[in-house]
Amino acid sequence: MQIEPKVNILLVDDYPENLLTLEAILSGLNQNLVRASSGEEALRCILHQDFAVVLLDVQMPGLDGFETATMIRQRMRSQHTPIIFLTAFHSNDNFIYKGYSLGAVDYLLKPLDPEILISKVTVFVDLFKKTAEIKRQAAQLESVNAELNESKQTLQDFLDNANDLIQILSLDGRFTYVNRTWQQTLGYSLEEISNLTYFDIIHPAHRSNLEFVIKAIQLNKENCIIDTKFITKDGKELEVEGNLNCRFEENKPIAIRCIFRDISERKQAEETRAQFAREQAARQQAEAANRMKDEFLAVLSHELRTPLNSMLGWVRLLLTRNYDQKATNQALQTIERNAKLQAQLIEDILDVSRIIQGKLQIHLHPTNLVAVIDAAVDAVRPNAETKAIKLEAIYNDIPANSSVLVRGDFARLQQICWNLLTNAIKFSPQGGKVQITLKLLERNFVQIQITDNGIGISKEFLPHIFERFRQADSTSTRSQGGLGLGLAIVRHIVELHGGSIKAESEGENKGSTFTVTLSLLSNKIEENNGKAISAKSDNELNSNISIKLNELHILVVDDEPDALNLLTVVFAEYGAKVTTAASASQAIELIKSLQPDILISDIGMPNEDGYSLVKKVRELESQQAREIPAIALTAYVTKEDNKQAISSGFQMHLSKPVDTNALITAVAKLAGKMPMINQK
Repeated sequence: MQIEPKVNILLVDDYPENLLTLEAILSGLNQNLVRASSGEEALRCILHQDFAVVLLDVQMPGLDGFETATMIRQRMRSQHTPIIFLTAFHSNDNFIYKGYSLGAVDYLLKPLDPEILISKVTVFVDLFKKTAEIKRQAAQLESVNAELNESKQTLQDFLDNANDLIQILSLDGRFTYVNRTWQQTLGYSLEEISNLTYFDIIHPAHRSNLEFVIKAIQLNKENCIIDTKFITKDGKELEVEGNLNCRFEENKPIAIRCIFRDISERKQAEETRAQFAREQAARQQAEAANRMKDEFLAVLSHELRTPLNSMLGWVRLLLTRNYDQKATNQALQTIERNAKLQAQLIEDILDVSRIIQGKLQIHLHPTNLVAVIDAAVDAVRPNAETKAIKLEAIYNDIPANSSVLVRGDFARLQQICWNLLTNAIKFSPQGGKVQITLKLLERNFVQIQITDNGIGISKEFLPHIFERFRQADSTSTRSQGGLGLGLAIVRHIVELHGGSIKAESEGENKGSTFTVTLSLLSNKIEENNGKAISAKSDNELNSNISIKLNELHILVVDDEPDALNLLTVVFAEYGAKVTTAASASQAIELIKSLQPDILISDIGMPNEDGYSLVKKVRELESQQAREIPAIALTAYVTKEDNKQAISSGFQMHLSKPVDTNALITAVAKLAGKMPMINQK
């Protein structure tokens, strides 16, 4: 078997290590690699040898790359030798334009990509070999006229059996020649090809680019390598890499020569690798999400069971032993405290659910931030006093007895302050210090800042502090409780108010600072005429109200016996008569015979719910002159639940766990038994 002759590749660089690198990359081509360490040495090599391609460094002492290229082009024999400039100047357009003007066919930026370098050099090696072969055959044709037909057939066979798609175009884009591989790959007959232009086989998205390249090689008389996409006769897309050059006669362009290589498999392999990388990243994200979910569920179980332990433990003790009043009060306080803790955990989970569904709503009104902060501080003060923490509210440059007004939801703004203060107290040491500061900023902004001297936040966890279900420590040995939801809820509520929140900490055990920024109303501060604004709920007012429900007949409907027993005892203390029903059907029968003054019904009951019950009650009343006021008492607590309850026929909607003071007040209001408030 005849050994294919090696072609010469000239490597020019003044750094020996760069030459060694080039040799290492190109050694697999099994060609003759010639080294030159200067422009002068490169020119001497050009005088004695022909090269398939010259890899030429731009920056060299003595003759630089541009000067060397100029002299190579001045020599007739080497004026068309492909030159690829190697440069470390990534964004210097002047170098690039200058290189192309001197006849460079390409630019490669250092550090070199081995695959790209090999691919580009291979094209020129193949082209050089084909050109050499064509020249050899042309010489034979000229010298031996008798072998003309045989030589033509040899050339045709060579082109037809090439793996590449070879085509020659006229200047108007018609095909003057295609090889057999081209025909077989694209599926067109010779007759069909005669009626095609290159626009018919190029993907529409690539046509403008190819047109630009064809014009460029006619003007610059240079080879050009492009990636494009063919469309076969049956509509299949084919990724190809092409080498294009223009044929000139008497310095006029007459044809476009193109050699394309099918790189679909390579592109597919690249896409497969990319897809694998994407899938691997997705798997990693899913695994991380599952870990976070498992950690959250473990924490949730712990946080819900812990207060249950204290509650159930004290309940068993109270049922089985006799305690004095002091111990009994302590037990009841413990049960109440843990029940409230569980209620807060459940409320946080519901808030996060509303956030995820986009259903967390706020009601915006002119709201006094001073009153918000005062209410939040009063709410957390018992927690601070338990740990002997100094709790301060500071109002910088704000006149006494003044209102700092924002457009906001009082309850949700108080939730922000309460949550941040609670966290600050929880993570501060015994005898620590927590400050909440209200400060006016420029451009009608106001800032609420909560600072503590507690355990701080690590730099690693700080960027994740406001993410849902994220905790700095979710292990079983963590020192603080909580679900890791509060700060995520706070951030969302702040953003619903059009504000921003940030967390700062110098590190662990160095305290932390949370800063909330909100927009002021146009009238920033209002005087309160020496009277402080305070917000009192029905619950707070109840302590000053003496309510009597004597002679009031209340029908309570609930499928839970414990709930019925509790409400019976509560209303009996206020003098009311209570009748209970365990189902909607039983309640209807009782209403027909008893005619109660007030109806209190659960919503979620088996067979027939509270909505259905109140509708039937209203239908019965349509035949009578009297309407029974009704209260929905339910664990369904969303705004939508409230609307549905009112639209179904209830006058009021109270959520479980019920505040008995609020329930008594609601019943008194509906029954017209609210007394005058005794101010103390």
